[in-house]
Amino acid sequence: MRHISAALALLTVLAVTSPVGAQTAPTNIIREVRATIADQNFAAGEALIDQYRAVHGVTSEMIAALSWLARGTYAAGQLDMARQYSVDTHALAVSALDTGSLEDDYDLEIALGAAIETDALVRAARGDRSSAVYFLEREIETYRDTKIHKRLQKNLHLLSLEGQPAPAIVAPEYLGSSVQTLDQLRGNVVLLFFWAHWCPDCKAQVPAIARLLEKYRSEGLRVVAPTQRFGYIVSGQDAPPDEELRHIEQVQNEHYAFLRNESVPVGDANLKRYGVSTTPTLVLVDREGIVRLYRPGNLSEDDLDAAIRELL
Repeated sequence: MRHISAALALLTVLAVTSPVGAQTAPTNIIREVRATIADQNFAAGEALIDQYRAVHGVTSEMIAALSWLARGTYAAGQLDMARQYSVDTHALAVSALDTGSLEDDYDLEIALGAAIETDALVRAARGDRSSAVYFLEREIETYRDTKIHKRLQKNLHLLSLEGQPAPAIVAPEYLGSSVQTLDQLRGNVVLLFFWAHWCPDCKAQVPAIARLLEKYRSEGLRVVAPTQRFGYIVSGQDAPPDEELRHIEQVQNEHYAFLRNESVPVGDANLKRYGVSTTPTLVLVDREGIVRLYRPGNLSEDDLDAAIRELL
């Protein structure tokens, strides 16, 4: 039970992060299936989905519930079952797109993203990393600039970005008086800290980064903190671009004061390029511009310290 709970927690971290207010509470079928997964009773979960389908047909909620079975069986190490559930979910989600949209259907968005993610994870777990990478590259081309683009890019980076040159950081807009590119920072160790103005986990990561920057700045550590607009401000209230940018700056001044003299590019291209569907995302780039750590989610200060010291 502890093993599957930890693995499911990891899969939750890997899941797409949607804007505040965009997510809805799981429907009954999703909640019920997730309960069977917690008990590792996958047959019961499948039976619930079959019963639901017999009454309601194929709905987005049903497809999302099936995607949870794919994730749950993967977390339990049942790779054959996980692959079959992910393939079935993928086929149903693609068929549903004939009449639906990832932009308007949260359950469908989650289901398709999870199906592709789990399929890739199974391939990698079987030792076929190249197949997983190729599969994700293909799916990214298919779903480029949709709501699952970042999630797929993230999973591709988890498999292949470390050891590769860091993708360029662009700065069409930025906070503060100046911004530096990764080329300009070559020769330093650079921590990329991707954050969002609404993100509580980002705020929780701040003290560790601030202390480490102060500790290692003289040895060549630099921080670049890309962010973007999301179309809203406090409590999910819609906001035009100028108002949201002012809000981002206000949040930075209040919660991220250590970034006032660092590079803070603003724009969605960087988050797409780095697959930032989870905030925070931390990326460590060595003095030659090579990615040495790619981490969606929070990282402890001790672990981050050790990773930085190894590069310095």
